Amino acid sequence: MTQTSARTRILVRPVDYGDPSDAAALVELLDGYAQDMAGGGEPLAVGVKQGLAQALHQRPQAFSVMAWAQDQPSARGAEIPVGLINCFEGFSTFACKPLVNVHDVVVVPAWRGQRIAQRMLQEVAVMARSRGACKLTLEVLSGNLSAIRSYEREGFAAYMLDPQMGSAQFFQKYLD
Repeated sequence: MTQTSARTRILVRPVDYGDPSDAAALVELLDGYAQDMAGGGEPLAVGVKQGLAQALHQRPQAFSVMAWAQDQPSARGAEIPVGLINCFEGFSTFACKPLVNVHDVVVVPAWRGQRIAQRMLQEVAVMARSRGACKLTLEVLSGNLSAIRSYEREGFAAYMLDPQMGSAQFFQKYLD
């Protein structure tokens, strides 16, 4: 199954890190994303694959949602994972409230263009509001124009306090 038909529906729900099928689907989707050029072009390390779900499960500030394609009527076992978003709660000192960083957005290539990311982002927003979050944040590569358009359709915009100071940039520093 590679596209939505009249009989196919997309279900979006939170990931249960302790459920073996959810954990396996999370790793499968994230590994596929990591191998994509937008994700760095390299597979996840074996240790990451083995420990990721448990590590996320141990962090109360982490949550994920997954999109599943399902032929109707069908049991949960017949669902195919087609999208994933991993999120982490942070804190806005200016608002004195939690914020949620959308860390990974994955849609299986054969399922792109069907607004699956938007549906997952809508679920993330619901979950973020339930945590009292004041905003969602995310990073996107400047060359990933289709993702940028997708995020803009959902109301995301470049972070700016004062136009004279410009937009925020994302930096990183690896620690040994």
